[in-house]
Amino acid sequence: MLHHASGDDKNNGNFGFIVRDHPNTIKRRFISVLCVSAVSPLVVLAWTHYMKVRPSPPLWALLGIRLEGFLPATLLPLTLTMVLFLGPLTQLAIESPRGLFHDVKTALNSRSWSKCVKDLRWLRNHVVAPLTEEFVFRACMIPMLVPCIGPTAAIFISPLFFGVAHFHHIIEQLHFGQDTVFEILICAAFQFTYTSIFGAYTAFIFIRTDPAFYGMSPICSLLLTPRSACT
Repeated sequence: MLHHASGDDKNNGNFGFIVRDHPNTIKRRFISVLCVSAVSPLVVLAWTHYMKVRPSPPLWALLGIRLEGFLPATLLPLTLTMVLFLGPLTQLAIESPRGLFHDVKTALNSRSWSKCVKDLRWLRNHVVAPLTEEFVFRACMIPMLVPCIGPTAAIFISPLFFGVAHFHHIIEQLHFGQDTVFEILICAAFQFTYTSIFGAYTAFIFIRTDPAFYGMSPICSLLLTPRSACT
């Protein structure tokens, strides 16, 4: 039988297949990632109790949410990241048709921000996705990995989960058939590479700016025993 597209199907495109930029799809995924973000700290808390991690810092401190050292932990990584992106930022400034100061003034305009906040795609790309990804893959995952495999290994292993999490885009690209399978796989491999590299960078920043990891040595010695589930 032929599938007759309903109103939602037509809006979603391609006979009901989920289109990532459709407002309904974005809203559903907002709910999904927010639920995961809410559950993840509970998983970390349950894990620390199950593994009997002692001494253990408070949960929110372990996740990097604290007032102590807030300014340097915010400003220094931000400055370093801006240095890494200095090339693209300089190029945008040079190629700006109206000049850098005009673009900065426009960006700081309240109307411009109001327009952005009302755009679901802008919220997804610049607010929800970065915050939830960093919270789940860094703040909640690294505290569970560091005691088991050490901080250095955690820096390079945790981004692999972050990179694999982007593979779901392959299904969408294959369904719509806009590119060849080879092109889609090359794109996925490239995305996996740069997300993993950036994930290692942010994991390094997270560990270096979180005082909760300064006392991880006794935790590691406690967990890395013959009976430990981490070995």
